[in-house]
Amino acid sequence: MADGLGLPTSRLDVDFAYYAPALNTGPTTQGAADAEELADPLARKLMTAWLEELGAPQPVTQGALTLPLRHAFSWVAEKFSLDGRLTQLFIQLFFREVASYLRTDDDPARLAAREEVAARIAQHRPHVVIAHSLGTVVTYEALHAHPELHVDLLLTLGSPLALPRAVFDRLSPRPSGPSIPLGARPAGVTRWVNIADPGDPVAIPPRLARAFNGIALDLTDSIHETYGFHHAKYYLSCAATAATLGPYLGA
Repeated sequence: MADGLGLPTSRLDVDFAYYAPALNTGPTTQGAADAEELADPLARKLMTAWLEELGAPQPVTQGALTLPLRHAFSWVAEKFSLDGRLTQLFIQLFFREVASYLRTDDDPARLAAREEVAARIAQHRPHVVIAHSLGTVVTYEALHAHPELHVDLLLTLGSPLALPRAVFDRLSPRPSGPSIPLGARPAGVTRWVNIADPGDPVAIPPRLARAFNGIALDLTDSIHETYGFHHAKYYLSCAATAATLGPYLGA
């Protein structure tokens, strides 16, 4: 952030909500057998919805439910010109955590992750809350669950909040509306800005504001030339983030 803003780090007062332990409570296996595994049926179901949204061919999406995942990994890596091994590791970790969080509305892991974020916001009382990737889902739900928390700016980066069937339809509170379901800016948030790299395979479908009321700006910014288009550090240092944060820091 400091690099993007052109400011010394001393100008930034930052706290961090770490909820990963709540979502990774079981044993971790490693090795050749694990390289193609996504044993959790919900994780595979969510990944299949994601592949369909990306436009994967039918054999890839059908196979993701029942077959070794090498075809899905290869298809995504080829589509986005990514390193195959990194893509595989990313997909495995991402969908395991997403499934752990979204399993049920009242799952203990979901509540624990959400309350960790809410507790940090309550303790630190920040003007700005920045959330990235699955963190945007956890933060969105935490702020809805705690309308007493007031935030001047919610900045979401690389967000999968609008991903149909995998994330959007599982949110708490459920998106609703008279004609089409829409999510909404949490009551305690004054301004919501979303930033997504156009090549980010997690931030789909593009244009979050089409699925949520109350987003002030829905920005597209190319944050990195290669695989970095979902990496938090590149989102934090990109020009769109600097322009969004500047007024809140007197920059």
